[in-house]
Amino acid sequence: MTNPDQTLALFQLNQLRASIDNMDSILIHTLAERFKLTQEVGKLKALHNLPPADKAREAQQIARLTSLAHESGLDPAFAEKIIAFIVAEVIRHHEQIRGHEAE
Repeated sequence: MTNPDQTLALFQLNQLRASIDNMDSILIHTLAERFKLTQEVGKLKALHNLPPADKAREAQQIARLTSLAHESGLDPAFAEKIIAFIVAEVIRHHEQIRGHEAE
């Protein structure tokens, strides 16, 4: 049997978890929209024979987003890891698009 403090803690825990679930949904939907846009970028790059990766753009984005992370109270090193992972996936998609355009 739970005491009143535990009951309150469980209620608060469930509220926090529901908020986390909502944020996770927002993250997934936002990433899906982002990847739709980067697919269009990949098609444009393939059409005009531009390279899948743009190191200057990547460096600008990493600097901008790690600064934003710092301002937002998020560990910039963590943000940089996430950004690097997303960029790597985008480049992989761009390479696949380029391969399909060549066929």
